[in-house]
Amino acid sequence: MGHSYETVTLTRDVIGILIPAGTKVELPEGAQAAITQALGGSYTVQVEGHLFRIDGKDADSLGKTVTQVPQVPDNASETELEQAVWDALKTCYDPEIPINIVELGLVYGCRVETLDSGQRKASIKMTLTAPGCGMGDVLVNDVKSKVSQLPTIAETDVQLVFDPPWTQDMMSEAARLQTGMF
Repeated sequence: MGHSYETVTLTRDVIGILIPAGTKVELPEGAQAAITQALGGSYTVQVEGHLFRIDGKDADSLGKTVTQVPQVPDNASETELEQAVWDALKTCYDPEIPINIVELGLVYGCRVETLDSGQRKASIKMTLTAPGCGMGDVLVNDVKSKVSQLPTIAETDVQLVFDPPWTQDMMSEAARLQTGMF
């Protein structure tokens, strides 16, 4: 397949997460990186034949603009905040599949509750396309990072569960069409 990816020169040293191993690697300033995926504010780049995930907060190292999380009023109700959490989850992508984790059917549940302090706690149950996927920690951290940026969210609890195991049937119809899995 002849994809034409945008090639950029890293403007500074940046930490990339090796796909699918999940190992952190420092990529040097001046390295050539081909951007293979730019979704949800994070980037998948190819450097010297290896794929790396670069966090959205480091977009400047690729000469890109750092993306902001959708804003929600501080006085949002639990229902409004829960919708905002779902919206934030839709900006989390499996680094190897260009479909967000909600459309992939990886999110089994999401609940927002108000704590005694008046702050909120988001509890998310999710799975991975395969147990032992090296990107599990990366996805969990991506979810925690994006959800905890929402106003009044003081705690983000992400539980990885493998029961029921994920199957392609859990993908939305749009995701199945996009990947050619119908």
